[in-house]
Amino acid sequence: MITVVGTGTGAAPPERELLAGAGLVVGGRRHLEAAGVPEGAERVVLGPLAPALDVVERHLDKGRRVVVLASGDPGFFGIVRALAERFGPERLDVRPGVSSVATAFARLALPWDDAVVVSAHGRELRTAVNVCRAHPKVAVLTGPGAGPAELGAALARTSPDRRLVVASSLGDPDRERVERVTPGEAAARDWGTAVSVVLCLDPARALGAVRTLAGPERAPASGWALEEGAFAHRDSMITKFEVRALALARLGPRTGDLVWDVGAGSGAVAVECARLGAAVVAVEKTADGAGRVRANADAHGVDVTVVHGTAPEALTALGEDPDAVFVGGGGRELPAIVTACARRARRTVVVAMAALDRVPGAREALTAAGFSCDGVLLQSSRLAPLPGDVTRLAAANPVFLLWGVRPPARTEGVAQ
Repeated sequence: MITVVGTGTGAAPPERELLAGAGLVVGGRRHLEAAGVPEGAERVVLGPLAPALDVVERHLDKGRRVVVLASGDPGFFGIVRALAERFGPERLDVRPGVSSVATAFARLALPWDDAVVVSAHGRELRTAVNVCRAHPKVAVLTGPGAGPAELGAALARTSPDRRLVVASSLGDPDRERVERVTPGEAAARDWGTAVSVVLCLDPARALGAVRTLAGPERAPASGWALEEGAFAHRDSMITKFEVRALALARLGPRTGDLVWDVGAGSGAVAVECARLGAAVVAVEKTADGAGRVRANADAHGVDVTVVHGTAPEALTALGEDPDAVFVGGGGRELPAIVTACARRARRTVVVAMAALDRVPGAREALTAAGFSCDGVLLQSSRLAPLPGDVTRLAAANPVFLLWGVRPPARTEGVAQ
């Protein structure tokens, strides 16, 4: 058996009986120094994981007991996954400790059943940034090149109203620090190597409603492709729910994604993408339209960054490349707008058009950018009442929906 001991946030030594009879003890240097490893037991200081697992396998083959020491809760973004994949869960005896995430929220006296937890350790920082932009309560597990300074620098540009809580050396009575800073303040500091976890909070929504399921909502409770009446709009200038349903299916917004809604109008697509967990930027050329997008986002309790500007010029200042783009307006500039979006989109561009004349130019812009292109003409008729308690079908204006998908081989080549 492999006994996996979570030492909690203070690296407290495990109980002596857990180490008794171990032929191998694996852990970080500070864990091994604090543990009192029995004489005769081999020690392996954790660095690269593969060589350590090879040593574990050799000891198991000889019938020797192995103890692995890990920080916090080893089943929470920890070594239990790698051990279970290599040796099988049935060979593990896991003794969990308190995770750094649980400890950090405890220091703030905040519940965290509604928090999103994202790891930036050895992973792209952009995913953590987008999660922080889209959700009011996030815990970020940091790593080299993805610490409080880098996270703060990214959020200072897009979400300066967020507050970061940097928890360092949690559990160490002499060195523990829990500091509240703005993204800009975090970006300006050297935080060293003792950071345990960073919390990103929307102060107005940090204490959320009572939950029955932990974690972020995977899908809005009221569904998606909402009725037009769920949004403020001008003169029916809104993407109808039939079109919105297919557009959302092709955009595929999810937690960790960044979506642009270009020519946002009422912002219905932007709001729906945000309700599905994505970080969203809405670009709208009219001042009253930009205000309407903000009002709709507020009404639905989601975060949407609104840019008042005209595409394609306004797109150059947006910074990070999006995963998906919805283009809902453009007029004669539509081919140039689609071209600009296709240059930046990592995965998908979806274009909605009412005018037949716009379709060839938009399609050519997508294919010229190397996207595979497909589309449909959507024609729908809704039930409408007639006098005499009877019903007719009322035809809605037809809409062309095109979508371009970047070939998988090229996805990794897009600028980060």
